[in-house]
Amino acid sequence: MIHTLPELPYPTNALEPYIDKETMEVHHGKHHATYVKNLNAALEKYPKLQSNNVDELLRDFKSLPQEIQTAVRNNGGGHANHSLFWQIMGPDGGGEPTGPIAQALESSFSSFNAFKEQFSKAALDRFGSGWAWVIQRNGQLAIESTANQDSPLMEGKVPVFGIDVWEHAYYLKYQNRRADYISSWWNVVNWSVINKQLARAREAVGVA
Repeated sequence: MIHTLPELPYPTNALEPYIDKETMEVHHGKHHATYVKNLNAALEKYPKLQSNNVDELLRDFKSLPQEIQTAVRNNGGGHANHSLFWQIMGPDGGGEPTGPIAQALESSFSSFNAFKEQFSKAALDRFGSGWAWVIQRNGQLAIESTANQDSPLMEGKVPVFGIDVWEHAYYLKYQNRRADYISSWWNVVNWSVINKQLARAREAVGVA
């Protein structure tokens, strides 16, 4: 399998004014594209592994040849994380969640506002580069954060959605104001797509 850069599901200016066109062009067209290029390069000597999709590579990370583990961790993680990230945002996003994700957040965190506060804090407090995630853990949702491009898939966990807090995700518009970026990001969250991802996550962990 030759890994490829997925197309954005919307134009690069579609998330303005919250995420600007230039940031999207650099973030998707350069950063994500580089992860894909480097992942393919790492797998060149391992044709059998080329038949695995990126989620499979990350779930089986510890069994990979040691010489490519770092490359798959960084670049495979970057590819998987961003592929999900583009999908769970949209120009008609924002507002409070509806459907199963609304019920799941209320069940796990008592209210959407309580969840939003905890998730925003996890994103803000992630030192350096990384992500904040909502994962499906048995029958409940949980908030976690990972460093760099580490993916929850590497630990056998299933992400429902997450926010990228690498500086390249926001610095052109927000400079060092990560809190402002996180606050703005809630306006582009696509709850419809997240409901679909929640269903996939529940199926993966055997939750009805």
